[in-house]
Amino acid sequence: MLDSLSLRQKALRINLAKRFYGTFAEIGAGQEVARYFFQAGGASGSIAKTISAYDMTFSDHIYGKEDNGRYVCESRLLKMLEKEFQLLQERLADTRGKNHQFFAFSNTVAALNFSRTNEAHGWMGVRFQHAPGSEVSEVVIHVRMLDPQNVLQQDALGIIGVNLMYACFFLQHDPEAFINSLMDHLDATRIEVNFIRFGGEVFKTVDNRLMNLHLLKQGMTHAIMFDEQGSVVLPADHLHKKDVLVVRGSFRPPTLVSLDMIKSGLAHFAKNIGKKESDIVAVSEITISTIKDEAGAVTKEDFLARVDLICALGIKTLITNYPQYYKLANYFARMSVPNLGLVLGIYNFQQVFTVNEYSNVEGGILSALGQLFRDNVRVYIYPYKSEKGAVESLDNLNVPSNFQHVFEHLKENGKVVDVDKPNKDILHIYSSKVLQMIVKNEPGWEKMVPPSVAKEINEKCLFGHPCFIEAKNV
Repeated sequence: MLDSLSLRQKALRINLAKRFYGTFAEIGAGQEVARYFFQAGGASGSIAKTISAYDMTFSDHIYGKEDNGRYVCESRLLKMLEKEFQLLQERLADTRGKNHQFFAFSNTVAALNFSRTNEAHGWMGVRFQHAPGSEVSEVVIHVRMLDPQNVLQQDALGIIGVNLMYACFFLQHDPEAFINSLMDHLDATRIEVNFIRFGGEVFKTVDNRLMNLHLLKQGMTHAIMFDEQGSVVLPADHLHKKDVLVVRGSFRPPTLVSLDMIKSGLAHFAKNIGKKESDIVAVSEITISTIKDEAGAVTKEDFLARVDLICALGIKTLITNYPQYYKLANYFARMSVPNLGLVLGIYNFQQVFTVNEYSNVEGGILSALGQLFRDNVRVYIYPYKSEKGAVESLDNLNVPSNFQHVFEHLKENGKVVDVDKPNKDILHIYSSKVLQMIVKNEPGWEKMVPPSVAKEINEKCLFGHPCFIEAKNV
């Protein structure tokens, strides 16, 4: 942002405030954040201690070992924050506790190695008091560093660390401005923020689902993920090196067809790759374009409703800005997914062969198709029943004549197949029709959606259901 404070101004404002006092604990890429505060001047007013425990034995002795054996992980970061903040209170409460707001800043990072073979990423967080002696609040983020050189990644890490510190102290009451400020003096080519969690006294009214949606809206990441309980999670923690089945849809609302696409697709995929269904991660995926209104704005209520309803089915949810399937395939390739299954409806599969979708792709549609239909990717087509009763599947699917030979090649090589054993008795259910029935309070829609979904819609008055009017009139 052109009108933002410089990094030195931000660090200096914190140093000279004479009310913020704490510790910097950084592992993995040098003391990049603390360096800014030392160089800004007046650091004695804010810094109690800095530490870099690079040796694993030293780190384990200070913070304890992780059950997963990793050092760049959220649990390690939280142990660092807890340990350092606890020490501040134990050692300085009597001398500085009445006049200072204590803080602990920590990060644990894996920057680009010498061979450039690793995923450069890290966890970063601040635990702080909003007033002397107050209950603590906390912000945790995960970042991917995208610069091609280690030294540039270290620089980016220092910048976002200063931005995070400044936001915690001066932007805590405006979470969206807080998030936007993280990219001051940076851009999306240098760093990606793909997870954020606010917690504690200051942020007790903040909905972390909406905050992560804001990351996606601002282009600070390409995907956000929710687990079966609706909690925001880091996609890599749940998808890395796992076999994954993805069902794309609008899920507005999830219908019996939506559930059958997941169940039948999962059974077919598991059979093809020789794995148990329980060993496969099933994910419902929604592109952000489908949760925008006619004016192009994201409707928060609609977004939250869909996440709630998918969670009611016991399925993980992925929200992405990947309208094209080849980008989605590339995303999972980055996660080192051994086998990827995509369950598509007829209409969505036909979009794969729309040339206009690839006008900005180097190599055009053939390049995109090559990226989509990788060796480890299988596409399953779910049938469609028109209002006239005709059922469409791969056998009678129409694709542009100039791609007919490509289509036949994909079928012959088993890259695209009809999903096995779909429930043909429910093919007459369309989510758009169900939505109209919900809004108009027409009877019968409850039988077209899973019981858990019907229960949520009725109890929470989702998707414009006029149940709140009925309740008011009772």
